[in-house]
Amino acid sequence: MKTPIRAAVSAVALATAVAGCTSSAGGGASPPASPLGAVRLVAYDSCDELLAGLRERAARNVGAYGFGGVMPLSPVAARADAAVESKAYSGAPEHSTTNVHEEGVDEPDMVKTDGDRVLTVTDGTLRVIDTATRKVISSLKLTEGDAPGVPGDLLVSGDRALVLLRGGDIMYKSVDARPPGDTLYVLVDLAGTPKVLNTVRTGGSYVDARMVGSTVRLVTRDQPAVTFPDPGPDATETERIKQNQDAVRRAPAEAWLPTVEITDAAGAVRKESVPCERVSHPADYTGTSMLTVHTIDLARGLTDTGTDPIALAADGDIVYGTGRSLYVASNPRWWLPIVRPLPIDDVPATSDTPATPDTPATSEIPATSGAPATSDAPATPDAPATTKPAPATPGGPARPVPSGDGAAPAEEPTPAEPTLDPALGRPVVSTALSPTATITLSASEPPVTPDPRQPSLLPEPEQPPEETEIHRFDLTAPGAPAYAASGKVPGRLLNQYALSEHDGHLRVATTLNSADDRTSSSSVHVLRADTMAQVGEVGGLGKGERIYSVRFIGPVGYCVTFRQVDPLYTLDLRDPAAPKVTGELKITGYSAYLHPAGEGRLIGIGQEASEQGRTLGTQVSLFDVSDPAAPRRLSQLFQKDSGSGAEWDPHAFLYWPKTGLSVIPLTTQDDSGALALRIDDAGVTELGRISHPAREQGRLRYQPGIQRSLVIGDALWTLSPEGAQVNDLTTLEREAWIPLR
Repeated sequence: MKTPIRAAVSAVALATAVAGCTSSAGGGASPPASPLGAVRLVAYDSCDELLAGLRERAARNVGAYGFGGVMPLSPVAARADAAVESKAYSGAPEHSTTNVHEEGVDEPDMVKTDGDRVLTVTDGTLRVIDTATRKVISSLKLTEGDAPGVPGDLLVSGDRALVLLRGGDIMYKSVDARPPGDTLYVLVDLAGTPKVLNTVRTGGSYVDARMVGSTVRLVTRDQPAVTFPDPGPDATETERIKQNQDAVRRAPAEAWLPTVEITDAAGAVRKESVPCERVSHPADYTGTSMLTVHTIDLARGLTDTGTDPIALAADGDIVYGTGRSLYVASNPRWWLPIVRPLPIDDVPATSDTPATPDTPATSEIPATSGAPATSDAPATPDAPATTKPAPATPGGPARPVPSGDGAAPAEEPTPAEPTLDPALGRPVVSTALSPTATITLSASEPPVTPDPRQPSLLPEPEQPPEETEIHRFDLTAPGAPAYAASGKVPGRLLNQYALSEHDGHLRVATTLNSADDRTSSSSVHVLRADTMAQVGEVGGLGKGERIYSVRFIGPVGYCVTFRQVDPLYTLDLRDPAAPKVTGELKITGYSAYLHPAGEGRLIGIGQEASEQGRTLGTQVSLFDVSDPAAPRRLSQLFQKDSGSGAEWDPHAFLYWPKTGLSVIPLTTQDDSGALALRIDDAGVTELGRISHPAREQGRLRYQPGIQRSLVIGDALWTLSPEGAQVNDLTTLEREAWIPLR
C-alpha cells in the first residue's frame, strides 16, 4: 500500500542537449562533445517507491566493506566580491564585508562585522567585540565542554546570527570525518545579551550555506544508516558483498530519510525527517548519498515547518549561489573508490618531470636559488602535494590518499621485497597478481599463496567517467527552494568559482584529467540555466595542465591553468553558443585566486615557480585585461619561500577599493602574520607586515597565524585564533590587542 502524497513536489524533466563545439585562437579546437545522457529530476510518488528505488540502487553500489569500499577495523554501523563599503546601521563606520563570490549573496565565515560590532566564533564560543571601545562586550558558549579547534562560521542579519559548528577538516568541510551529530546550527539573538533561540542538529554532514536577504539555505549530505553484518574472518569477497546487499535490501526508508533535531530556548526537543514526497532523484543515482537543503529565515526564526527541508538522492560537495538560484555540484562517486587499506610506508611518491610546453615560458623575475626542495610537479593550490590522511569512510578506517589530482601513487613493492601485513603475517600483494599467484621470498623460503580475501588482491574497479553533475534549485519564491533542473558536464570542478550564472546561462569550467596528466585538458561549458541543457563549449585550455583558478566577470571569463608555466586565458562569453578564447598570457608560476580590481584590472594571488614548475613562494600579480586579445602583467610582488591562505580560501583576502589596500595572510619559514599591500595602476607595493603577539607554550614560542582582515573606519582589524588586533589604517601602527583565549 502506497503512502498518500501530502504535497507533491514538481520536477522538471530535462535533457542535456549537447551543442557542437567551437574552435578559437589560443584555446585550440574543442573536442567533439559526447552525449552524457539525460539528467532528469523525478519526485518519488510514495514512500514505497522511494524505498524500492533507494534499496535497489544502493545494493548495486555496496561493496564488501560497506559503501566506502575499504575494510573496517571492526564491524560498525555505517552512517553516515570584494570588500564592499556599507553601513548596516545609521552612524556605523564605513567597513569591509566578507569577500564573497556574488554580490548580495553572503557566505558563512569565521568573522562578521556591521561596523559597530565584530562577531567571531572560536573554540565553540561566540564573542561580540565593540568597535568603539575595542573590547569583548559579551560571549556565549555554544557547546558542552571545551571545544578547542572546532571550526565555526557565522551568518548575520541585523540582530540575528546563525552559528555553524562542524567537525572535520575546515579545508574539506564537505568531507566530515567526525560523527554526523557534530554538525550543529545555533540561532542566536544578539539584541542585548546574546541568547540561544534554537539549535538545529542534522543527521548529515555540513556542505555549505548561502544567505540572500535574511534567508539562509544550508546544504547537508547524508549516507544511509545501514548496519552491516559481521561475516567473520573467513568470509570471501563474494559472501561479504552478498550479505551487505541483503542488509541494504532489508533497510527501512528511515535509513535514507534525512533527520533534523530542533531544540528551542526552553530545551524542548522535536525530531523531524524529510517526508518521502519531498525527496527527488536524478535518472541516474547511486542510492548511497542524500543531499538536503534546509531553509532558515533569520528575521522570522524557526516556525512550525522547522527548517522546511527538501532532499535529493544525489551527492554534492560544491555550493554556488545567486539571488535566484542555488547550485550544488558533484562528481558522481568521487568518494567511493576502493583503495588498499594497508599503506606502503617509507616509499616516496614519484612524479615525472613534466614535458616542456611548445611555447617557452618567460619569467618577469629570475628563478631564485635556494628554493625549498619540492617535487617538480608543483603543489596544487587547494591541497599540498603531499600524502595526507583522508577522512574515515563510514565502515572503514582513515587512509592516506595522494593530495592533488596529478599526484603519483606510492610505488608498489616488488615480489622480491614484499611488504608484510603485520596483522596476517603475510605479504601485501600487488593487484596485478591473480588470487592464485605465488610469491617467492627467496630461494630458501617456501612460496606464499596470497589469501584471496585480502583487499590488496581485489581487482581494480572500473573508474567511473569524470563527469560533474550540477543540480539547480529555484530561490525566487519565499520559503523552501524548488528543484528546477539538473545537468552534467565532463570533467571536474576546482571550486565554486568554476561556476557562474549570467544572463540566463550557467558557465562551468572543468578539467578532464588523464591517467598521466600529460593529455589533461580544460573546457568552459555554457548551459541554459532554466533547463541545464548545454548550448556551447570552448575547450583545449591548458593541454597537459589543469585549472588552478577561474573568475567570470559579466560576459568575460578568466582561467588559469598550470603545470610548468601559467597560461592566463581570457574568454569571450557574449555568445553563449560560441564561447571563445580571445587571449593568452604565459608566465611562470600560477594564480590560485583571481579578484576583480576595477575596469580592465585583475589581481592574481598564487605561487611563483621556476621554469620547470617548482614553486618558489607567494606572488601577487596585477594584470591589465583591458584588451582581451593581449592580457599582460603590469606588476608582481614575490615573497620567497612563503605561502598564503588566500590561495585556497578567498575569505582570507581583503581588497579595499577606496585606497587600493590589500591584505593577505602570509607564512614564511620564520614568521606568520599578514602582508599589507597597495595595488593600483602604479603596481603592487608592499606597505608593511602585521603580526600578532607571540604566545609562549612551555619552552616553545608560538606565532599565531592571521586568518582574516577587516577595514572598520580608520582602522585595520586582523584576527587569529588567539585574538583580534587593531592597527592604524595608514601607518599600520598597532593600537589595540583583544585576546580571545
